[in-house]
Amino acid sequence: MDQNNSLDLGKSVGAQFDKFVGSLPADYPFPDLFTILPELILAVGAMVLLIYGVYRRKEPTRSVSWLAVGLLGLTAIAVLFPIKGSTAAFHGAFMADGFARFVKMLIVIGSAAAIIISQDFIRKERIARFEYPILILLSSVGMMTMASANDLIMFYIGVELQSLPLYVLAAFNRDSQRSTEAGLKYFVLGALSSGLLLYGCSLIYGFSGTTTFPQIAAVISAEAQPHHINLGITFGLAFITASLAFKVSAVPFHMWTPDVYEGAPTPVTAFFGMAPKMAALALFARAMLTPFGGVAYHWQWQQILVFVSVASMVLGAFAAIGQTNIKRLMAYSTIGHMGFALVGLAAGTVEGVKGLLIYITIYLAMTIGTFICILSMRRREGMVETIADLSGLSRTHPMMAAALALLMFSLAGVPPLAGFFGKWFVFAAAVQAKLYWLAVVGVVTSVVGAYYYLRIVKIMYFDEPAPAFERPMPRDMSILLGAASVFVLFFGVFPGPLVTAARAAAAVLFP
Repeated sequence: MDQNNSLDLGKSVGAQFDKFVGSLPADYPFPDLFTILPELILAVGAMVLLIYGVYRRKEPTRSVSWLAVGLLGLTAIAVLFPIKGSTAAFHGAFMADGFARFVKMLIVIGSAAAIIISQDFIRKERIARFEYPILILLSSVGMMTMASANDLIMFYIGVELQSLPLYVLAAFNRDSQRSTEAGLKYFVLGALSSGLLLYGCSLIYGFSGTTTFPQIAAVISAEAQPHHINLGITFGLAFITASLAFKVSAVPFHMWTPDVYEGAPTPVTAFFGMAPKMAALALFARAMLTPFGGVAYHWQWQQILVFVSVASMVLGAFAAIGQTNIKRLMAYSTIGHMGFALVGLAAGTVEGVKGLLIYITIYLAMTIGTFICILSMRRREGMVETIADLSGLSRTHPMMAAALALLMFSLAGVPPLAGFFGKWFVFAAAVQAKLYWLAVVGVVTSVVGAYYYLRIVKIMYFDEPAPAFERPMPRDMSILLGAASVFVLFFGVFPGPLVTAARAAAAVLFP
């Protein structure tokens, strides 16, 4: 069959499908199911893998893990090539649009990377259980729901579906006191965050009479008067903002992050720094801009985000300086980077959201690469986590040292690496929104934060060598580390595709 005939056949099948969907009754559930097809694939696939793991006689962890990666690949295809275009499902509660698709691709990439890089670790630490990748899949379903949430109820469902598997993952190493303590801390503080979120949602529903974001925006717009706001909605907005700040590890709701990052198994820590942050920031953007993007409430949440952003950048820059554990240092690094990302959201413009999406994409690549290097810090006696263990790495593992140095320079924002351009886009958006001092604080804290990143480079290249790590690095981890390093190194040469996709995704939130 030649290419023209294939195209004609594809158009014919598409036309027949549209005709079939159009002939269905208005209340028929199939159109909504087509809209949530990526989430359905992931959820049903996770259940099938759970049954497969239970009934397989041989140890199923490795096969379940790779099947989970394949399932995430199938989900990515459903995200990239939707049956229908930008559509709403369940009476507008769920949005499948360009913004959601952009973030869902990051979630899929982060989740797949987390499963791949964990295989060697969970086997050597004797915690290889097939439930591990399934928990990641179920959490990913919640994250993808968060990216599409357009209603307070869907908002809450997505957050809880994401969070519950994460509590289990944090305490996955049941024989480790640190891991169980991390899981307990995360669960207790996460329950507090969920309570704040639910109370904020109930206040907004009570004072607006609706739960859907566009309808909330319509009610606010109809009631808007000069210098007049609804105090109940304002309190609800404050509670929701506090809960979302907890999810992204932003100050002053960051208290769980260092302890959980240090205590959880290292691959779980890596996962915490990847996909959940992407989903929470996406939900943050949609929840602020869609219902509260009008003039009456924009300045309120903007003030909150400016404070949270500044506090996160400052704490992340200064608190990490004295850290000796590299996982704990990465926790404070995450807090600082979430502050930088929130600079773009605080701008409240298309350019700001575009900068936010570019930033989190670059941050995802840097986090994958950095945690692969951390997971490779293993000697015969077991894993090591102190920064001093990297001493003289350039002489014992020159390629790993070069990749980690590249990633540290990028995290510090040194040009011409990708990390520099990520900060450039969010700071430029802040300047365009006339938040000049916010951009200045961001630049200053970037300079301060560069100290602890460059200190790691100094330790690797100028200190006396510590005992060498086990080698070689597993092939799948080497491939991912190489891909992350190439992206970080050459993003400045070919930024066009990502910038274009981010601009188109951001424009969806500003109709």
